[in-house]
Amino acid sequence: MRSHRQRGAIGGASALAGLLCASLLATPASTAAPIQTNTAVTATQSAAGVAAKRPSRPMPYQNPHLPTKKRVKDLLGRMTLAEKVGQMAQAERADVAGDPSQIAELGLGSVLSGGGSTPAENTPEAWADTVDAFQEQALSTRLGIPLLYGVDSVHGHGNLMGATVFPHNIGLGATRDPKLAERIGHITAEETRASGPQWNFSPCVCVARDDRWGRTYESFGEHPKLAAEMSRMIRGLQGHHGQFDRPDRVLATAKHFAGDGFTVFGTGEGDYTVDQGITQASRSEFAELALSPYGSAIKKHDVGSVMPSFSSVDWTEDGLGNPVKMHAHEELVTGWLKQKQGFDGLVISDWRAIHQIPGTYAEQVAASVNAGVDMFMEPFSGDTVGYPQFIETLTAAVEDGTVPMARINDAVARILTAKFELGLFEKPFTDRRNIDDIGSPAHRRVAREAVAKSQVLLKNSRHTLPLSGRDDVYVAGSKADSIGDQAGGWTITWQGNSTHQIPGETILDGIKSAARGEVTHSPDASAPVPAGAHGVVVVGEHPYAEGFGDVGGPRWGYDPGENGVLRPPLTMHLSDADTEAIETVCAAAATCTVLVVSGRPLIIPPQLLRQIDALVASWLPGSEGKGVADVLFGKRGFTGKLPVTWPRSIEQEPINIGDSDYDPLFAYGYGLRTRR
Repeated sequence: MRSHRQRGAIGGASALAGLLCASLLATPASTAAPIQTNTAVTATQSAAGVAAKRPSRPMPYQNPHLPTKKRVKDLLGRMTLAEKVGQMAQAERADVAGDPSQIAELGLGSVLSGGGSTPAENTPEAWADTVDAFQEQALSTRLGIPLLYGVDSVHGHGNLMGATVFPHNIGLGATRDPKLAERIGHITAEETRASGPQWNFSPCVCVARDDRWGRTYESFGEHPKLAAEMSRMIRGLQGHHGQFDRPDRVLATAKHFAGDGFTVFGTGEGDYTVDQGITQASRSEFAELALSPYGSAIKKHDVGSVMPSFSSVDWTEDGLGNPVKMHAHEELVTGWLKQKQGFDGLVISDWRAIHQIPGTYAEQVAASVNAGVDMFMEPFSGDTVGYPQFIETLTAAVEDGTVPMARINDAVARILTAKFELGLFEKPFTDRRNIDDIGSPAHRRVAREAVAKSQVLLKNSRHTLPLSGRDDVYVAGSKADSIGDQAGGWTITWQGNSTHQIPGETILDGIKSAARGEVTHSPDASAPVPAGAHGVVVVGEHPYAEGFGDVGGPRWGYDPGENGVLRPPLTMHLSDADTEAIETVCAAAATCTVLVVSGRPLIIPPQLLRQIDALVASWLPGSEGKGVADVLFGKRGFTGKLPVTWPRSIEQEPINIGDSDYDPLFAYGYGLRTRR
């Protein structure tokens, strides 16, 4: 989900208290929503709830004992056009933080926090207070329809300081462990919902077919079967059918529908080289590589929402040159997804994605709604057109017949169904019973296990690994002691940052804990290598996310992930400093192990590979650097397998298993094993 930088925040508990009292007391008695009474409700909420008048005869939609379909039908029949269109609009936290009353005035259906958009105090309690304050505005409306709050918990609740930060999906793909992905999904859901949000824009079930794409690490790998298997994470996020309303589950999102992982290099929107580009494929190829993981997400795991891609598709058998944006692709969104697959969840647009559809704004809105998109992520994001203009534009389109009322009713019914199934009509406020489990040792142990299982051993000459804990170790490289680099993008901020400090251990910390001999750390390898010491050099990429992570980009301005500092475009090559550190250590140490911390394969020149004794793909392990040390020192054996093909050179991209001229440095599925 494309999101932007951190902006302002609203106040905490004091603002919430005022909103609760004023809003609940103002709720019409005949239509007031049920008051939440579980033990997690704050004292202020309880007092306000007592003051509010309950309806003498609750409406059918307020009856939790009725089937969801009946409740939806009843509520939909009571809604005006304005109330329906409001449910289809989603604002960003920063847009409404200064004036939360917009939520009630416009009848907004949803609010999200984009990457880096957090309360001023980035704590679980402040998050929950913020979400609850917004929720109060939604409950103050005529019908009391609760708000959905969404966030990108793509490798744990990464926006929240102190949350458990798991390896990114490419590392999870290397584990080949769908059950582990389910456990991670469950922990992510628990930590996310305990802090307020009930909706997660994850997982990405895309199939990354070009490693130059800056979102490669969000993919489980290059093979659709692997993506389908690892989509079991959805089951962990949502639970089994009927468990959405539990305090440790969230609504999941399969994204980005479809084909964003193999767009043609150089076709991206604006300044992007791969991201948001055009997928050129036959219908059969597209079905296999782009659509098949979504079939699994729907049929096996009953995913609750789907997010279309920024990208376009161009059917090659129909003749090149007629790409259609996924947000306007009725054949795929309504035809394939909703009708053929029987998807009964809601379709949420990506960040202002409809603005890339050709035509005027009115034409963009109508095209996407008619194509089957149900809710629209329309923050202002520095523009003058946002969610208020969306509401005004869609209302006019319905009134003049451009968008049928039946399409509006279908969209709103899907949105309301999600809210009923999440239990928000009965318990709209944050259930905080699990808030102390956020970032708990038990959760971090699962993350550490995932890190260890994600490590892929690519070379192991002279049985270099595992290392003996008794030996001295010399640690070098730019990524050895950087938890910000380990975590990568979508951590605290959208693009991530090398300087971010989150709870956890770096790889160096892990090595120091595991080694009983002397550990020398010299990032640039300028310190002398002690005689007989074993070298470990940790190299890799700076954090990035979409757009800025494309090889060859960014082509404009600055990288917000580095606080506005210009930096050279990414290349998939090691930096000169990292290369020099490898050469220095490999020439002097008893053995030389190189760990590559990255969101995709990096090019290892032949002459450099010959100097390396052991080579490990460490991916983006997140907060638990001790998981890397677990396999380095033999506490766990290496079991990981490559989720993507490792190329010999950048010129081979795109390279994937099954290519007629397949000649990689390391093949898809490759990975050496060691015993504990």
